[in-house]
Amino acid sequence: MEKISNPMIIGDFSQILSICKDVQVDRIIVALDERRGKLPVDQLLCCRLKGIPVDDGIAFTEQLAGKLSVEKLYPSSLIFSNGFKGSAIFKKIKRYTDITFSTLGLAIFLPVSLLIAMAIKLDSKGPVFYRQERVGEDGKVFKIFKFRSMKVDAEENGPVWAMVDDQRITRVGRIIRNLRLDEIPQMINVIRGEMGFVGPRPERPFFVEKLTKEIPFYSHRHSVKPGITGWAQLYYPYGASKEDALEKLKYDLYYIKNMSPFLDLTIILETIKIVLFGKGAR
Repeated sequence: MEKISNPMIIGDFSQILSICKDVQVDRIIVALDERRGKLPVDQLLCCRLKGIPVDDGIAFTEQLAGKLSVEKLYPSSLIFSNGFKGSAIFKKIKRYTDITFSTLGLAIFLPVSLLIAMAIKLDSKGPVFYRQERVGEDGKVFKIFKFRSMKVDAEENGPVWAMVDDQRITRVGRIIRNLRLDEIPQMINVIRGEMGFVGPRPERPFFVEKLTKEIPFYSHRHSVKPGITGWAQLYYPYGASKEDALEKLKYDLYYIKNMSPFLDLTIILETIKIVLFGKGAR
């Protein structure tokens, strides 16, 4: 085999088959940013016919990391990919479980909710609950219910990203946010059909309009109902920038593509662990 000066490179495209034979490669990952006119089709085909699996880099990253590489994603990658099987039966099952979980949740957390309401009133001036506009399925705007965790004048100067150690959060607000108890009232939104129990986190119209212009595929996270908890909330913390929103979108699209009762149950169980032990991404 011809020697290459860069020790990180063991050969060129014309040597793919021989390299696979020499070092006993068991899988090939194609991660070219631009494939047109550069993809070594003949060599890859020979490898495939020899029984060596050839995987797309984006699909491999999806399986390995549980997210989609939005920066390198083409519309055709979504159009022709497996997944996105939101059948009518699955939607009915999901709606039924949403209502069941939310109704039971409101009943179970009623004593806790009363204590939270009292603590909020004693800790700071203002209402116990607050309603805020969020963007839901198909871009429809609705008002979300939450326990108030911030000072009343938290956004007197306009919308601001939520962030870690946010100084606008009250003492009680910090506790209920860490335990996700501020989100209990959102079960009302679920029962009303504005949200699901599991789904992408609903964002505010101000930020949605901005991010849709700046991040590819961002609007597609609204193809399903938003959720109280979700895949992105489990694996990525607070989003306080465009970069954070992009990273969370990768997880949201993974969830939308792979939606299933099993995945929803996994997310719910992981969320329960976070609530019980008070740790994890939000």
